[in-house]
Amino acid sequence: MGCRGSCNPLLGLVLLVALATSGVSRAQTPPAAALQSPSQSMQGLPPMPPSAPPQPSLNMPPRGNNVAPAPPAAGPMSLTAPPQHQAQHTMPALRTGEVALLLSARFRNNMPVTGGLVWRIYPDKPDQGGVYRLIKEDRTASPSFALPAGGYVVHVSLGLASSIRTVQLRGDAVREVFDIPAGALRLEGRVGDTRIAPGHISFEIYKGSQFDQGEKRPIATNIMTGEMVLVPEGTYFIVSKYGDGNAVVRSDIRVQAGKLTDVTVTHRAAVIMLKLVSRKGGEALANTEWVVASPAGDVIAETKGAFPRVILAEGEYRVIARNDNKSYPQDIKVITGVDGEVEVLAK
Repeated sequence: MGCRGSCNPLLGLVLLVALATSGVSRAQTPPAAALQSPSQSMQGLPPMPPSAPPQPSLNMPPRGNNVAPAPPAAGPMSLTAPPQHQAQHTMPALRTGEVALLLSARFRNNMPVTGGLVWRIYPDKPDQGGVYRLIKEDRTASPSFALPAGGYVVHVSLGLASSIRTVQLRGDAVREVFDIPAGALRLEGRVGDTRIAPGHISFEIYKGSQFDQGEKRPIATNIMTGEMVLVPEGTYFIVSKYGDGNAVVRSDIRVQAGKLTDVTVTHRAAVIMLKLVSRKGGEALANTEWVVASPAGDVIAETKGAFPRVILAEGEYRVIARNDNKSYPQDIKVITGVDGEVEVLAK
């Protein structure tokens, strides 16, 4: 297995604000609404624009490089639900024919969501052109709206998770509480017991299992070590890429609502520095082109320079150095965690 997961409770309401930024700010992905779009229940509703990420406010203990994750057998820890929470609303000023709509959101364990939400309100019927036009948008935790009596579609998003509901406004104020069916992922990579430094590893998140049939597109890309991504509960697979070579690991995970799941992806790889020298221990020759290939001849990496560094998965390779119109091949073996230098003799 390439992935070891441990799950810890979300550490306070303030965490939810930061979660909304992690996947959305770096993801080359459809907007959050695409995961549970109003158009699934109402034909013709326009796509939602992506949420602008709020500024994170994180209150979490530092996580050192040598902190080992809890064993997978422990499983996700349940959140302890706080006392029943009633969102605080400011009643809007109403004109004749208007009704107050009071909104709030919570996790499924009644834990209130206090930041990172984007609320959008549409009419429940299209205009004469067949378009559902945005009426109101708000980014506070518990917004209050004054709306003419009638039917509306309310959509709320938090990170990549969203919820939608139709409401009818008649005489008295209407209070609606939305359940956000979401959990969070926090990712890191290791080689053995050594944590891979941020900037050397990146992650992509896909919906479903890696073994599902059909073409898949990532819902979040360029996720860095330690970042957290809020996603709807469900099954996902992570693609972890260490460096620019062939050190790639795929891992299936399960995200549960109200849980923060730490995922540690273990790579079997090493960092190799290449040198072309005229004699053992000699100076590296400049203007050298390099090709790293598998035993079958498949090109893994191409680079140029006197001291290029490549990250390779454990295994055997053929390195070919080209300099001054001559080629110098050499077979090498890469062992997990054994970073080193390979000298290729120019003779």
